[in-house]
Amino acid sequence: MRTKKSYYNSVILVIGILLLINILSNDYFVRLDFTENKRYTLSQATEDIVEDLLEPVTVKAYFSENLPPNIAQTRLDFKDLLLEYANISGGNLVYEFINPNETPEKEQEAAQSGINPVMINVREKDQMKQQKAFMGAVIEMGEQQDVIPFMQPGEAMEYALTSSIKKLSITDKPSIGLIQGHGEPSVFDMQQAGQELNILYNFEDFTLTDTTDIPANFKAVALVAPKDTIPPAHLAKIDDYLANGGKVLVALNKVDGNLQNAFGSAVYTGLTAWLQGKGITVENQFVIDASSASIAVQQQQGPFRFQTQIQFPYLPVISNFADHPITKGLETVILPFASPLTFSGDSTVNFVPLAFTSDQSGTSPVPTYFDIQKEWTESDFPQQRLIVAAALEEVGMPKLVVIGDGDFAVNTREGGQPQAVQPDNASLFANSIDWLSDDTGLIDLRTKGVTSRPIDQLEEGTQTTLKYANFLLPILAVIIYGIVRFQRQRSLRIKRMEISYE
Repeated sequence: MRTKKSYYNSVILVIGILLLINILSNDYFVRLDFTENKRYTLSQATEDIVEDLLEPVTVKAYFSENLPPNIAQTRLDFKDLLLEYANISGGNLVYEFINPNETPEKEQEAAQSGINPVMINVREKDQMKQQKAFMGAVIEMGEQQDVIPFMQPGEAMEYALTSSIKKLSITDKPSIGLIQGHGEPSVFDMQQAGQELNILYNFEDFTLTDTTDIPANFKAVALVAPKDTIPPAHLAKIDDYLANGGKVLVALNKVDGNLQNAFGSAVYTGLTAWLQGKGITVENQFVIDASSASIAVQQQQGPFRFQTQIQFPYLPVISNFADHPITKGLETVILPFASPLTFSGDSTVNFVPLAFTSDQSGTSPVPTYFDIQKEWTESDFPQQRLIVAAALEEVGMPKLVVIGDGDFAVNTREGGQPQAVQPDNASLFANSIDWLSDDTGLIDLRTKGVTSRPIDQLEEGTQTTLKYANFLLPILAVIIYGIVRFQRQRSLRIKRMEISYE
């Protein structure tokens, strides 16, 4: 039989192994990543950027401690991420964690660096109280610095950190032009997309006139939601730019809707005829989709007025994407008042569909009246996978991206009111520019965070399977462990009863 001494030796050996593993884990990091989009695996773009650092980078992570587990996990994830960066940087990246809640001086230091606290609810002794929580970082390289003011739990953390490092390390940014002069939104009106583009480029307005050519130094230009007629001379200048190797993103409104008067009409700018010359037809119709966003509707009940949310098929939610760098990792894009695209060009160019409607979709003619009270049925959506975004390539090189909605990435409504756009909407715009500019390194990172995984959009059978799996798997695991442990103990008892057992 085992002696008490051998038992103690075994315990000491196990403790020693655990201590050794803990010490080695500070320098050697291993992680198994089973997520669908490899969220916890560093991308090749990150490895290239961090390995090629020419100057040391210091990351000061201002994170509060003693936070609720779901929020504290963000701190652990960020620390693991920094450890991986430090390991592949060859000593060029160092980091430290600072708890601003420790002293007023540290709290002031965080605030002066651009990291402001958020208030979170914390349960303490069966009572709820609010606590200041800091969850940001300052990245420093030489005399330059960039700030991540708040690390949103579940966001694309690697993208935030890598893009910040890239922003500090890049020395000569190329330019991207946003064409003006025909009622288009300005760079100021596209702040979310601009924030992503300004990491690698100078995103700037460019007014196209009869006497100005598009500068050759623009890696790409974007023509977004023009409202006025574009003169043929201006379209000819865009053709000249394309002929000289330029790349163009076109996001246009062929139709538009006004929710104030519940009316939808066509938009005439001359751009659709120009696109038809390249084989792309933007249909003079509204896309409608059973998978759609909702709008707030005022309703009257007696003396009371209240708002209710109703599904509005003219705001299609796009979740079907091609396997392409532009759409890689995108989950949900909303295209308000979009039009479908078709291709009738010749084989000298490659037409690449990028985004599609759902399997229950259709079209609605213009002009049209929006019947808010309409009861939609399956028969209203007889079509499937209508193309709403596409790219053109010539000899394998990107030339043109066309999106059948012009407002999907615009942050300013009619009248100048600000509005937030879906995160993937801004990513679709930025990814298109990256692809046209032959700089796709950050595309994989930009869409790594989970933005939308609604279970109610899954098939009913899949929903049921997931629900029962979440409920039953932990119970089954405990039962299986109990059975294995019982059999093991039973075998051990039988073995001890044998005469030859020592």
